[in-house]
Amino acid sequence: MEQLLEVKGLKTYFFTEEGVAKSVDGIDFALDKGKTLGIVGESGCGKSVTSLSVMRLVAEPVGKIVSGEIRFGGEDLLAKSEKDMQAIRGNRISMIFQEPMTSLNPVFTVGNQINEVLKLHQGMTTQQATLKSIEMLRLVGIPLPEKRVHEYPHQLSGGMRQRVMIAMALACNPALLIADEPTTALDVTIQAQILELMKDLKDRLGTAIMLITHDLGVVAEVADEVMVMYAGKVVEHGEVSAVFANPLHPYTLGLLASIPDIHEEVERLETIEGLVPNVYAMPSGCRFAPRCKHAMEKCTQHQPALTESKGHKVRCFLHSDAVEEDAQ
Repeated sequence: MEQLLEVKGLKTYFFTEEGVAKSVDGIDFALDKGKTLGIVGESGCGKSVTSLSVMRLVAEPVGKIVSGEIRFGGEDLLAKSEKDMQAIRGNRISMIFQEPMTSLNPVFTVGNQINEVLKLHQGMTTQQATLKSIEMLRLVGIPLPEKRVHEYPHQLSGGMRQRVMIAMALACNPALLIADEPTTALDVTIQAQILELMKDLKDRLGTAIMLITHDLGVVAEVADEVMVMYAGKVVEHGEVSAVFANPLHPYTLGLLASIPDIHEEVERLETIEGLVPNVYAMPSGCRFAPRCKHAMEKCTQHQPALTESKGHKVRCFLHSDAVEEDAQ
């Protein structure tokens, strides 16, 4: 399988009056063509900042990619000018943002907004772009696309707006689609339809997908690989089947244990005790140690390295004594 995206040692920090927030602090991953990578973790773990870093949309000067490599199709994205990135965004790499109602412009029809992408990147005329927009709306399963193309976002349901966002993202047949919480705030029926749509489009168009979510059920449904993040670090990474069948990191175990079982009646759902660390005052050593039932003395003193264990990668002293060399 041909590698499409490779990220090495990515560090994205935010320099504020309160201090330096190390939102993404040295992560590595790769994504092959036609594959889906699910990135999971609690709010604030660095999932969305990772996707914004790949798109080079981190708000400067507060936010900055301080080190690392992002290679897309063999090209170094961090070496690209803003003009070069504008030609890549929406064309070769597209993104579905979290909330379609705030991502779509309320004063333009959905057709106008898809047209803009096609005219900018494909050089189409307004008439050609409108026909293509109708085709894309039909592709994502919107009924009566000839009518919907002339409607405004507020006239569509949440599920339809999300489909419009997907249509816009796929209009130029991107090699990589980044989906940031694509099913948030949608009811379970619409969520299932959106996930099925994404799987179908991936199979038909060969698009690689980077799926950002906090929902492990969504990852199990659509992803080939899963990357679990905590406090800016990757704590576990591997094929979905391997990680779900044999989770190794205490955080991953906690996430899976917190999912309710419809076949089992319990008085209280499982939780992960404690709080996510303050991004301006990360604990020394393993960042999950203050919440971990298995924490040892060395866990509070040293940062474990991400190492191979039982078929996938895990960052935990329960499985390896390796220490991360450049841990601060």
